[in-house]
Amino acid sequence: MIKVGEKLPDVQFNVPTSEGMKTLRTAEVFGGKTVALFAVPGAFTPTCSARHLPSYRDLAGDLKGKGVDTIACTAVNDHFVMGAWAKQEGVSDAITMLADGSGEFARAVGLDADFSKFGMGPRSKRYSMLVKDGVVEQLNIEEAGEYKVSSAEHLLSQLG
Repeated sequence: MIKVGEKLPDVQFNVPTSEGMKTLRTAEVFGGKTVALFAVPGAFTPTCSARHLPSYRDLAGDLKGKGVDTIACTAVNDHFVMGAWAKQEGVSDAITMLADGSGEFARAVGLDADFSKFGMGPRSKRYSMLVKDGVVEQLNIEEAGEYKVSSAEHLLSQLG
């Protein structure tokens, strides 16, 4: 599992944009920037839609006021699903949706999880991290089924 002080692995994300899907590598998303990244087990799932994504949407201005350049969300979903979720939640301009459709990023950072018992298959654990120029500065991993330390409120408190 990735640790604070380590560089993010190089993977490809599919990012929904108003012009269609855009392919970005890790360095393009995180290089030279401070990024508040949060991961959810799945778009449109109850906690993710009711609490997790809205916390970042609602506190986007506060996070940016503390030096965050980009707020990004990743999930093991395809870019069509991530784009539809962003549109429904009204975050297309505020949050960069990083579709990790095959779970490559989740596995590469060691934060993948098996949700087969819920009929969802391989997914990502719920977490947040603060990444500066591709290096993990903060890492907040939830215990299974919880939603506390990965919230925007918690990450914001770590920014001082």
